[in-house]
Amino acid sequence: MDGDRTLVEKLVEHFPELREIYEIHVENNGGLLAHVFFWDVTQEILQCYLGGPGELQDWRPVLDFLEEEYGKNDALAREVIVTSFIDNLPYSGQPGEDLSRHLGPRLAEVHRRLRHNSHGSGLSGQLR
Repeated sequence: MDGDRTLVEKLVEHFPELREIYEIHVENNGGLLAHVFFWDVTQEILQCYLGGPGELQDWRPVLDFLEEEYGKNDALAREVIVTSFIDNLPYSGQPGEDLSRHLGPRLAEVHRRLRHNSHGSGLSGQLR
């Protein structure tokens, strides 16, 4: 099984409140598109963080889960986490911009490099 698919399945298993979002995603897309699904997950986390209505009860355990999964060294899962979660977090001046301060150490470092490394080697360099 692909690491990106495994990541999504584990996420939905750990956070059953995301099941409906997952099922709607699969139905609308004719299957799982992990990067597209993670856009929805990112929006759900942000909505919960900002105190708005949503499916998640608490955003903190999801960040902990992503930190743990990022550390498992699966390239496809890391790519999804970096490009479709970290890179979609709010920028300075946007609502929820301080959510990034709650990332675990590995994800915080990736976030810092993505936002502050103007001469970087692109996202592929962030996956290591």
